[in-house]
Amino acid sequence: MKDTAKHQGLRNQLVSTLEQKGITDRAVLDAIKKIPRHLFLNSSFEDYAYQDKAFPIGAGQTISQPYTVAFQSQLLEVKKDHKILEIGTGSGYQTAVLFMLGAKVYSVERQNELFKATSNLFPKLNIRPKHLSFGDGYKGLPNHAPFDSIIVTAGAPFIPQPLMAQLKIGGRLVIPLGEDVQIMTLLIRKNETQFEKHEFGEFRFVPLLEDKN
Repeated sequence: MKDTAKHQGLRNQLVSTLEQKGITDRAVLDAIKKIPRHLFLNSSFEDYAYQDKAFPIGAGQTISQPYTVAFQSQLLEVKKDHKILEIGTGSGYQTAVLFMLGAKVYSVERQNELFKATSNLFPKLNIRPKHLSFGDGYKGLPNHAPFDSIIVTAGAPFIPQPLMAQLKIGGRLVIPLGEDVQIMTLLIRKNETQFEKHEFGEFRFVPLLEDKN
């Protein structure tokens, strides 16, 4: 679990790249500057870990490119102690960013292999999500709702109804919507029944799958 000055230098370069691409949230950039992304990847990718690219992490899943992680995190407008539901723990990198932003993170992963790997990794990095669970992201975590915000880290053909129901009034739901190419979508809950929708261009994600594996 080594994190060296060289790694830090590469992270600083990555943050510069993200700024050039339009990420402005200082707290998000600072989190990315601190988190050792190479430790979330298979060691064969270590030399590439700070490129702005997605990589395979096992179970047919990927670690999102840093720009995507930063973009989604920025849309959430995370405040300290916000209760955030993350659908798709994956490698745990996005979880780590939210944790560094001061959020109380509740994360769901449907691939048992990834769930076990992140459950082992987090304590070693001193990352402490409030709750990690192995389950179906389409259902959310009703027992822990409502949430200040919800982030979905896989492409979904539609917005799962249970997730909308688990969002606080005033809360923000960030989800990539679509089949092959996704449109990054932000929903802000205005009241019990109304949501305001914003769209932010095309992204590519692995599909959000139902049920556990």
